[in-house]
Amino acid sequence: MADKNSTKRIFRVADLAQNQKTPFLIVPDADELTELTKEIGVSSLKKLRFEGYIAALGKRDWQVQADLGFTVVQPCVVSLEPVTSRVDVPVERQFIAGYESPDEEEFELTDDENTESLGAEINVEDILKESLALALPLYPRKDSASLSESNFTEPGKKPMSDEDARPFAGLESLRDKLAQKEQK
Repeated sequence: MADKNSTKRIFRVADLAQNQKTPFLIVPDADELTELTKEIGVSSLKKLRFEGYIAALGKRDWQVQADLGFTVVQPCVVSLEPVTSRVDVPVERQFIAGYESPDEEEFELTDDENTESLGAEINVEDILKESLALALPLYPRKDSASLSESNFTEPGKKPMSDEDARPFAGLESLRDKLAQKEQK
């Protein structure tokens, strides 16, 4: 991504002011949106805006606070028709000097998955791409889309319905029978 229509995207930690916030704004142009659309695998991206600041967090650590907003078009998980969604989310990352992420295959997740090791640079474009991918709707579904009912059974037998497959469907009829006996 080029620096058109936005501020700097990679900040050297040594150049950041310790006592004031360093603002940034990324508003990708049409070519950059097309590139991002292909990279994250959606039908369309529009109105993408990533605005925030980098600020000191103690003496050696840094934090990025930003707002990410975009409109995305994805295929419906049921009908494959296009679904348009507007997403606005806050983004926060902490860059901690000397932080080591767990290398083991199995480890306990901490409350803060937004902590990263501090390097020589903070790349807000990478934060944008990661946050964009994480904020996408997982199962976009058109309001009018519905799954049709499928019946698989032997000829001559009553097919099992979706209602019959519910785990407590049999308890409902039992409750009704017991209620009728109590009334008698």
